[in-house]
Amino acid sequence: MARLLLCDDEAALRAVLKRYAIFEGHEVTEAGDGLEAVSLCREKSFDIIIMDIMMPELDGFSAVKEIRKINQTPVIMLSARGEEYDKVLGFELGIDDYVVKPFSSKEIMLRVNAILRRSSISVAAKLNDKNHIIYEKEGLRVDLSAYKVFIDDHLAEMAPKEYDLLFFLLRNKNIAVPREHILSEVWGYDYYGDDRTLDTHMKLLRKSLGPYAGFITTLRGLGYRFDG
Repeated sequence: MARLLLCDDEAALRAVLKRYAIFEGHEVTEAGDGLEAVSLCREKSFDIIIMDIMMPELDGFSAVKEIRKINQTPVIMLSARGEEYDKVLGFELGIDDYVVKPFSSKEIMLRVNAILRRSSISVAAKLNDKNHIIYEKEGLRVDLSAYKVFIDDHLAEMAPKEYDLLFFLLRNKNIAVPREHILSEVWGYDYYGDDRTLDTHMKLLRKSLGPYAGFITTLRGLGYRFDG
């Protein structure tokens, strides 16, 4: 269960998203404008924020700017406009996703759950003195914050997709992850390519992991699992 802050001046939209979020098992707090959202973030912590741009009192951009002075909670920004300027400004402020209206509640929940998985800290991971998220098992050491992987104290050279694939598996360690889900989360929501792409990158990742390639288990007919 995640603590979700839903900020939009449209009560009907909040009601629909809230219903879906609760169905997914999340706890939802509502805010009708940016000022209320900032105030709530000063009072309590949230795991993710859904923030509309166009609101009275304080717009979404200004609200996110104020919230970023307090914490780094992941933010999904909603907008009726799809202009590149708005998207760029949002990402410069540190948002994690940008969704243009109209959208389906199911799509929003998929994006919420994807961000929550990416931002979650594995049970076996820990924070070091630099607040980096570190995963260690035997001679494998992964710094998820710095995008560094060490094999028996030697820095491994990996392709960007290998990092993404490894980090995704780590955040879902000990869980059987279907191939389609891996492709959707690592390659994107709208990936329709050949799923042999996954097999190719998995072979490359295992080669990079060397003696620790066995931590990744192939589940025939299903997908993969990182045994951590």
